[in-house]
Amino acid sequence: MQFGIFSVSDVTRDPVRDYTPTEAERIDALVQIAQRADEVGLDVFAVGEHHNPPFVSSSPPILLSHIAAVTKQILLSTSVTLITTNDPVKVAEEYALLQHLAKGRTDLMVGRGNTVPVYPWFGKDIRKGLHLALENYNLLHQLWRQDVVDWEGEFRTALQGFTSTPRPLDDVPPFVWHGAIRSPEIAEQAAYYGNGYFANNVLAPNFHFVPLVNLYRERFEHYGHGTKEQAIVGLGGQAFLARRSQDALDTYRPYFENAQIYGMNSSLEEYKELTPMSVGSPQEAIDKTMTFREAFGDYQRQLWNVDLGGLPVEMALEQVELLGTEVVPVLRKEMAARRSPAAAEAPTHASLMREKYGDAAPRRPRPSANRGDNVTGTSPYRDGDPAYRPNYPQVG
Repeated sequence: MQFGIFSVSDVTRDPVRDYTPTEAERIDALVQIAQRADEVGLDVFAVGEHHNPPFVSSSPPILLSHIAAVTKQILLSTSVTLITTNDPVKVAEEYALLQHLAKGRTDLMVGRGNTVPVYPWFGKDIRKGLHLALENYNLLHQLWRQDVVDWEGEFRTALQGFTSTPRPLDDVPPFVWHGAIRSPEIAEQAAYYGNGYFANNVLAPNFHFVPLVNLYRERFEHYGHGTKEQAIVGLGGQAFLARRSQDALDTYRPYFENAQIYGMNSSLEEYKELTPMSVGSPQEAIDKTMTFREAFGDYQRQLWNVDLGGLPVEMALEQVELLGTEVVPVLRKEMAARRSPAAAEAPTHASLMREKYGDAAPRRPRPSANRGDNVTGTSPYRDGDPAYRPNYPQVG
């Protein structure tokens, strides 16, 4: 099972210090948090994609490429890649390039996001959001698995003899999670392709997403990818920890009350009891996380947010340290002791390689040597001869 952290990259005023970090400081903090997660042995660091203030992670592939260069073993992912407003061709190429740079230490979660204005900013209609999610992922799936793609759909120009470059590392695409908190159609889509389903189990009541996870499991089995137990499930959460429970509550309270996303109808004590939020001692976080396993069954990935609402980077790093040294080692043992032998392991590039090739050498892709201009399908080279080059004027 994989344990890690995710960030939404918000730039929020620290209500205790009365200080708002700059965008540069917040970006640097994200890198520091990922590095510390790598150092303490967490499995995953993920970041969301946002295009509106006060968030700074508008381009996860760029941020994660930098983090890949300063980390050693942690898997780099997204807590959402906007499959609705991004061009699937661009997603295919950027994340394949990230996969190469990270030497396979990457996957991604696709989703619709929760920001309404982003659709018109990128020329899309929010009323078509679900259709965009379905069609765009269908194209992404093909682009990563077919060297040459002919495709026609509703929302973008057709592709003729198209090859996305670079091809996935070892001809094994990054693993994809489908993130959703309200749409059974997305659970169905994840099951259809045999991909993972991620319920961002944060801002809803405890176990609110059990029905969607169960639907995904049933449909995963229906499509012949394995049994319900072998379906691949991820859950989100949130944590603020201290060695004494009351210290955690006292320290986190101003940040909780400063974060509008929680609403103002519940106290911190009520909210942590009613939702998946863990605020307290490491043992309380362990106990709460084990209740997720009881409700959802065996699952493959648990992510926590530890830096939301203006929390200074020093505190966020302490949270990563506590999770990595006191919470996750216990959870690994407890989860393993209860795990069904039939449950799937969390996918990695290495496991996907073994599944596809066994002991054989990876396949070398055969991209289209001349993929045409995508409008007329004609070659940029004379008579389709790749050795031909136009006779450009000499310079100098």
